[in-house]
Amino acid sequence: MFEAEVEMERRSSVLPLLLMLCLLAAIMGLATYVLFQFRGKTPLRAQDASGIVAAALQGPGPAIIHFRTGLVKPGADEKPEDPNYRLLEKAGIIKLAKAAKGSVMVSITPEGERLMSAVPGFKKSKEADGTFSYQAPLAQRQLLSVTDVNMNGVNNAIVEYSWKWVPNQLGDVFDAGGPLVKSFNLWERQTLINKYEVDFYNGESTKSALALVRSGRDWKISKQ
Repeated sequence: MFEAEVEMERRSSVLPLLLMLCLLAAIMGLATYVLFQFRGKTPLRAQDASGIVAAALQGPGPAIIHFRTGLVKPGADEKPEDPNYRLLEKAGIIKLAKAAKGSVMVSITPEGERLMSAVPGFKKSKEADGTFSYQAPLAQRQLLSVTDVNMNGVNNAIVEYSWKWVPNQLGDVFDAGGPLVKSFNLWERQTLINKYEVDFYNGESTKSALALVRSGRDWKISKQ
């Protein structure tokens, strides 16, 4: 009889504790759910948008130039008569000499070889026609700041930001505001900008905007 009473008292003391633990677990679960729901609806902050924008700026990669040395024949890939080759010549990177049938003999100078080789990402390869292909980056895009975040509903945002080019020494040659590019006529400058990666690499910062959409608890670039 005594043992039965002890067992009943033990059960009666354990049961409230179990109920309390269950209630506590339910409260914590509800709080966690509410927190995640709240986070999933909070507006996008500028500091959170910065990483997405910076990655998007690096997505296209750097501005890159390419040219060939040797006996360069005009074709779909190369047009040695275009102003990009003369820009490289004015910069002392190559020398040009006319050859038969519209071709141009292009030779790289020792100064040009040293300059190209010093640029990170520089590539040189021999082509099937005997020419050598040179490729090198000119400038990287750099995020300066996220200036504003405008929410367009709960799950959409327009991020406004400013960025600038960071040119290397070769990028300075292809700077649209530099003296070498300015020495060409208007049509040639436009050709250099439209076709041969000339840009205002040392110019003012650029303002742009990027549309983002919430996917779960993460933000991604909108495809629309």
